[in-house]
Formats: sequence, C-alpha cells, structure tokens
Amino acid sequence: MNTSLLKKGIHQLGLECSEEQIVALERYSQLLLKWNKVYNLTSIRNPDEVLTHHILDSLSIIPIYRSLYPGSISIMDVGSGGGLPAIPLAIMCPEYQVTMVDTVGKKCAFLTQCIVELGLKNAKVLNTRVENIKNKTYDVLSSRAFASLSLFVQLTNHLLTDGGVWLAMKGVMPEQEIAELQSIVKVEKIYELDVPFLNENRHLVKMALIG
Repeated sequence: MNTSLLKKGIHQLGLECSEEQIVALERYSQLLLKWNKVYNLTSIRNPDEVLTHHILDSLSIIPIYRSLYPGSISIMDVGSGGGLPAIPLAIMCPEYQVTMVDTVGKKCAFLTQCIVELGLKNAKVLNTRVENIKNKTYDVLSSRAFASLSLFVQLTNHLLTDGGVWLAMKGVMPEQEIAELQSIVKVEKIYELDVPFLNENRHLVKMALIG
C-alpha cells in the first residue's frame, strides 16, 4: 500500500492518526488481499484500489461518527464481509465498541484473524443471522452495501437502543430505497461523503425510529 497516499488521505479527511494506526491499516489491507485469494472477500484485488475504494472509503465516515458521538458507543456492523467499514473504524476509534455480524463462516474466520493480528480489543465477531440476535441493543447499526434500506431496518430494528440510529453507507443517492422505507422510520439526514482520490458518489444515510 502507498503509505504516503494513505497519510495524505487521512489528513484530507481531517483525522489524526498514530503511526501504530497507520501500520494497522496497512496490515489489514495486506490480510484482506491475502485472504481474498482464497475466500473471495472483495472483487478488488489491486492494492491502490483497496486504499481508495475500501480503506479511505471506510475512513470517510469517521468525521461524521465523531461529530455525532464524541464518546464511547456500541456499534453493530451488519453483513461485515471483509470488515468494511468495521475494521478501519475499530482501528481509528478505539473508544467505540464494534461488533461485526456475518452469516458466512469463512468471512467470520477472516474477521477473527484480523482482530487477533491487529490486537483490536474493541472489536468482536458474531457468526449468525442478524435477525436471530436477541437481548442485545446497540447505539448505531451500520452497514455498507448490505441490503436495501428497508430490509436493513426490517432485520435489525429490534437491536436499536432508545435513541439509537442506523447509519447506512451507499453509493449514489438511494432515492428509491428511501421512498420504500416503512412508516416507522424517518431519514434524519443524508451526508455526502468526499472520499480522497475517489471520484465516485458516496453517501451516508442516517435513520431513526419515529416516536
């Protein structure tokens, strides 16, 4: 990975980053590319594109998260797959408790290996269907290319704390998905993400229960 480009991108996002966090992001990228050869975690196989389309793409949401939640919160990342945005989020924000959920055992094995190798004490993995998780609630339910907004809400609304929100990463503005949302949900804000060195549309949709 191009370390100088990574540091420049982090600076453009207005984030501060220790050398240990830089090393962890690089190591995560290496693990992603290595495991991808066997487990097909992502269609992207070029290290430069991993930097822009995955790492910096995931880091672009952190300024928004920190403006909303400057302290400790619990996050459940649904359909984590290769760990995006959950692993970069856990690396950069040790104050957040990040739980990753995926139904595919091999992907969960990869995520577990990342947690061990990167020493992420604030992250854990659940290998299950999100709708089967009971007696747990989270401040933020996050996703990146997991499902439609409507299905995301439907499968996870039982996991939201009082006052909690959904934060869903999307590409182009998901106008049709927003129109299909249930009446129990309101879209509180749509953030346009500016990902360094990536000339593509990216949005973060913030949703909450009505009432």
